[in-house]
Amino acid sequence: MRQAPGGSRLALGLMSGTSLDGIDVALVRIASSIRDNAAHACLKNFVTLPFPAAVRAEVLRIAEGARVWPGEISQLNFRLGRLFGDAVLRACEKFRIRPRRLSVIGSHGQTIFHQGRPSRFFGDKVASTLQIGEPALIAAITGVTTVGDFRPADMAVGGQGAPLVPWIDYLLYRDARRGRAVLNIGGIANITVIPKGASPSSVIAFDTGPGNMVIDALVRHATSNRRSFDAEAQMASRGHLLPALLNTLLAEPYFRQPPPKSAGREQYGKTYVEKILAWGRRHRARPGDLVRTATVLTALSIADALNRWVLSRTPLAQLIVSGGGARNPLVLAQLSTALGGIEVVTTEALGLPGDAKEAFIFALLADETVHGRPSNLPSATGARRAAILGKVCYPPPR
Repeated sequence: MRQAPGGSRLALGLMSGTSLDGIDVALVRIASSIRDNAAHACLKNFVTLPFPAAVRAEVLRIAEGARVWPGEISQLNFRLGRLFGDAVLRACEKFRIRPRRLSVIGSHGQTIFHQGRPSRFFGDKVASTLQIGEPALIAAITGVTTVGDFRPADMAVGGQGAPLVPWIDYLLYRDARRGRAVLNIGGIANITVIPKGASPSSVIAFDTGPGNMVIDALVRHATSNRRSFDAEAQMASRGHLLPALLNTLLAEPYFRQPPPKSAGREQYGKTYVEKILAWGRRHRARPGDLVRTATVLTALSIADALNRWVLSRTPLAQLIVSGGGARNPLVLAQLSTALGGIEVVTTEALGLPGDAKEAFIFALLADETVHGRPSNLPSATGARRAAILGKVCYPPPR
């Protein structure tokens, strides 16, 4: 294990989410076990590197359920592995460190399929997940031990493989005097609930439903791909809420399904957006009205999840928000209004840039893995027991 100066070590996390906005790279200094004190880890640097447009389009096509042959997935797995490996080298150059100073790289990979709950398949009940971006290539390109494919280990012991962020949320944000919830609004919105004075077994976490995924897709459609997201909620602010559409969307069964639960492009991808667009055509709705309604849907589905599954049992003083949705003023305003006395703050206000959070977390998860420590939260994923997450790929010998 390579040590950074002062006996600490440097780890690097890679994250590419459902929105495929770019490759997030976080450099993290870890002084000791984060289980002893979360302050032992600090973010040293962060950058987001762009996806090549053609690769992004192919990932989206496959993730939306397009018919593909196995060779396409295999080729894309290796193409992404090289892309992620090159991203590490570019980030290290920007951070002015040599890759050999890194103790480990943690790469979430790119999810192209996730089904957390088992369904009948060839005579048995099967749940599965698939993240691509071959970690062996990352290790070979960078010369650094790389941990990837984190989710299957949790699923192998009965969990849904998601969400994986709660273990670090718990370490970072547990508080002896007040209950907190940690909300990440990426393509999908997920929440970690940390009761006052929580132990790991009292933490719950789940995906609440759509985050930015539906909003972004409607913006791309309305602007013929000239814009990929609604910056500062400008389009939504000019639109009007469509109550009939909002009520139809909020009636979806997923919102009434109890935790643990996880969601993805399978629920809120292309087919879901096409239904919204079809409703808009039938009712002659303006694009801005659809975007505003989707934005309110994100906020109200999060508030509904908290009211339905959390607040009756766990008083909360603070909601800590990260991800792209933390930059959407309409989402934050709707959450503040819907949640009354709960203070809504961003992770940035607490010292961790929201865009860096997930990459930061996968650096820490990789560090836990190479030290042989479990890092799932069974109370969040539904797993029967703790699991050491990920698959370790070693670089070629020098």
